[in-house]
Amino acid sequence: MDIEAFDYHLPESLIAQTPLKNRDESRLLVLGRKTGNIEHKHFKNVIDYIESGDTLVLNDTRVMPARLFGLKEETGAKVEMLMLTQLEDNDWEVLLKPAKRIKVGDKLSFGEGKIVAECLETLDQGGRIMRLNYEGILQERLDELGEMPLPPYIKERLDDPDRYQTVYAKASGSAAAPTAGLHFTDELLEQLKAKGVNIAFITLHVGLGTFRPVSVENIDDHEMHSEYYQMNQETADLLNATKANGHRIFSVGTTSTRTLETIMQTHNNFVAESGWTDIFIYPGFDFKAIDGLITNFHLPKSTLVMLVSAFSSRDNILNAYQQAVKLEYRFFSFGDAMLIF
Repeated sequence: MDIEAFDYHLPESLIAQTPLKNRDESRLLVLGRKTGNIEHKHFKNVIDYIESGDTLVLNDTRVMPARLFGLKEETGAKVEMLMLTQLEDNDWEVLLKPAKRIKVGDKLSFGEGKIVAECLETLDQGGRIMRLNYEGILQERLDELGEMPLPPYIKERLDDPDRYQTVYAKASGSAAAPTAGLHFTDELLEQLKAKGVNIAFITLHVGLGTFRPVSVENIDDHEMHSEYYQMNQETADLLNATKANGHRIFSVGTTSTRTLETIMQTHNNFVAESGWTDIFIYPGFDFKAIDGLITNFHLPKSTLVMLVSAFSSRDNILNAYQQAVKLEYRFFSFGDAMLIF
């Protein structure tokens, strides 16, 4: 399938640069998965579509302040490092800028040596494997030295870093936020619980794939990068019970979807496990885990547009996006949301 089939026109003015004052007052486009029928609501209206006994699955990953600015020890040249995925112990997959001058054996210093990173391996497109050396606890060093790694299409400064975290973020390890969850407030979650909706949590740490565009013409040739996921026994039991009782599973975000479908495709059931997933979901995929999806509006020709097209259809999704553009919805990380079911 040609990558151009997932392109659409988006005026740059519709890319949201800052979050709304109130998380749940973003707009919500409700799309009939099979019918293509569209309704225009606000996010707080999502409660009207999820029924007692249904289960809402949230990704509780927390974004690390993982963008560091430092110097190459040998020359003093300035360098930027974005930490993406912890591999083992203190070895990390990172993106460097500029990367060309950083070779195996080179060392980078951040915060006058509070963190020193040694290059172990060079990867494609600015990627490197770096070994970190530091005193104390890494999270404390990152809190001291790091910045929130906002996507490159956001040019405005973020005054409150917590607005790029979900209100339920807990498990630190992501290089980007699971943005569909940014619309939820504690109050809305409590209202859902009071209605009888189950709230379940999984973890998927968002990594390198988020920052890499699809670079092949035929999407069958695209390879996803692996991301770490985890599901505990309580969530597995709740999801299995939801299915057994004839209720629906609503996934919040593509990250939750990829985790749920990875487990279900492997086991044909929900099980407690952790591991790495490189699942690539595009039209033709047979969904086994989810019945509904809450998601933001995604970049043209991205794997995320392909995923939502697989869940509904490419024609339905592109038509919905065209309507969203016409009605000046806000797009991408700080933008508005869709509910597909």
